[in-house]
Amino acid sequence: QLQFVESGGGLVQPGGSLRLSCAASGFTLSSYAVGWFRQAPGKEYEGVSCTSSSDGNPYYADSVKGRFTISRDNAKNTAYLQMNSLKPEDTGVYYCAAFRRGYFSGTYYCRRGGPRSDYRGQGTQVTVSS
Repeated sequence: QLQFVESGGGLVQPGGSLRLSCAASGFTLSSYAVGWFRQAPGKEYEGVSCTSSSDGNPYYADSVKGRFTISRDNAKNTAYLQMNSLKPEDTGVYYCAAFRRGYFSGTYYCRRGGPRSDYRGQGTQVTVSS
């Protein structure tokens, strides 16, 4: 069964950290580009961070640069988004996505109007509040 299952969201105070995980089953994540997207209240769906299958030069939205890190563990077939120094404006539902044609730049997958993903996680709520 093909699945892409997210975990790791929750409530955290400003300045805190969370790590989101997305475990793939039924397909080999290492050959896919991976991206993390979020839907914040009243805002457009946006690409937060994306990386090609080779993980070279990942893309980060300006709002998260220096605070978020995208990574993957091929042995576990899992992708991660480490989120540090969280701010209230990081609140939203976060989705992981995988793209079969994984050889483009991270910017390509995260850009507005970018390609449709082949697999997407179910979404996990991140709330940053004191």
